[in-house]
Amino acid sequence: MESQKKFSRSFSFEFYPPKSEEGAASLIKVHNELAQLKPDYFSVTFGAGGSTRDKTFESVVAIQQKGIPAAPHLSCVASSRDSIREILKNYQTQGVNKIVALRGDLPSGMMSLGELRHANELVALIRQESGEYFQIHVAAYPEVHPQAANAAQDLKHFKLKVEAGADAAITQYFYSPEAYFHFIEACEIASIDIPIVPGIMPITNYSQLFRFSEMCGADIPRWLRKRLEGFGDDRQSIQAFGVDVVSELCQRLLDNGAPGLHFYTMNQSAPTLAIWKNLQL
Repeated sequence: MESQKKFSRSFSFEFYPPKSEEGAASLIKVHNELAQLKPDYFSVTFGAGGSTRDKTFESVVAIQQKGIPAAPHLSCVASSRDSIREILKNYQTQGVNKIVALRGDLPSGMMSLGELRHANELVALIRQESGEYFQIHVAAYPEVHPQAANAAQDLKHFKLKVEAGADAAITQYFYSPEAYFHFIEACEIASIDIPIVPGIMPITNYSQLFRFSEMCGADIPRWLRKRLEGFGDDRQSIQAFGVDVVSELCQRLLDNGAPGLHFYTMNQSAPTLAIWKNLQL
C-alpha cells in the first residue's frame, strides 16, 4: 500500500442518467446535496453500447456548468472510432476534461463488438486524438473481472490500460478490504504506478445489491450476506447496518493509504451523506 500513499486523495460521486423528468428533478436535488461536500468531481455512467449517450452528455454538461468537474463514462464496445472522436470533441467544446474509459457491455440483440474491443484500445484512441487534454480514469477489479480467466490475466489487462495512457483507476466495489490490499500489492509488483481509488457501494437494498453483485462479480462475504438476510424486508435496519459496515470499510481503506473514495450513489444522497459524516471528512 506504500505506493498509494504518495497520491493526493480524491473523493468523487457517481450518478446514472435519469430516465424521466421526475428522475431528473430528483437528481438535481441529490447533486445539490452532495455538491456541498465539495468532491473532486462527479461521474456519470454511459449505457451499454452508448444507449444513454445523449442523456449522459446532458447530465455531464449540466453538472459541469454548476462548477464542479464532471467525468463522463465512455464505453467503446459496439462503437466506431468516428463516433468516439465525435463524443470527445463535443466534451472538449464543453470544457469537460475528465473521462472514465471503459470497454462496456454489448447491448442485448447486437452481434458486432464494434471497432474497439478493449478498454486499452479506447484509452489509446483518446490519447491519439486529444493528447494530454483528458485525465483518463479506467476500471480495476480487486476481486478479478468476472470474464477474466484468472487474476494474473486480469492484472495483465489492467496494466495494458495503464500503459496506453490511463492516469488513474476506480475499482469495482467490494466489501473485503483485504481484496483491495492484495490487489494493490500485485500492482506494485507489476510496476503499475497510478492512483487506484476504491469504489464504494452503500448498502440500501439487499435484493438489488445481490443482483448487481451477481452480474459484476463482486463478492458479498458470507457473514455480511447472512446479516442482511436476517433483516428480511426491514429496509430501515438494512440501511442503518449498511452505513455502519461501509463506514468501517472506508475508514480502514483510508487508514491504510487508499488515495480517496469513489461512491456509487445510485442517485441517492442519504446513504453517502451518512457515511461521509461518520468518516468526518
